[in-house]
Amino acid sequence: YLTTGPMESYKVNGFGLFCVVLKTDDTPIGTCGLLKRDFLDYPDLGYAFLPEFRSRGYAGEASAGVLYWGKKTFDLQKIGAIVNSDNQASIRLLERIGFSYEKEVTIPETKKLVKLLVAEL
Repeated sequence: YLTTGPMESYKVNGFGLFCVVLKTDDTPIGTCGLLKRDFLDYPDLGYAFLPEFRSRGYAGEASAGVLYWGKKTFDLQKIGAIVNSDNQASIRLLERIGFSYEKEVTIPETKKLVKLLVAEL
């Protein structure tokens, strides 16, 4: 999976997911980065954090850094983010860092309907 998924993304797109660590002691706490999904027209922000590190601001800090990096490194103008409709915490976080609702999309592999939020950079 790693060689055909996350590592392949860096080779093909130049970006992927980063390991997010605590500044104090480098403890891994989650992942955050840019993905390129075939069913979206532009890269999207993705993140996941261990339960004990959620609701502490880490996702917002990491996401803001990834957006800045994506703009500076790849001159990205627009970034999406897909989120489950019932994940209000992620929706609030995305809105706080500049995303707004665009439409609902279906993930082809799972046939799951999710919200697509976008940010203009």
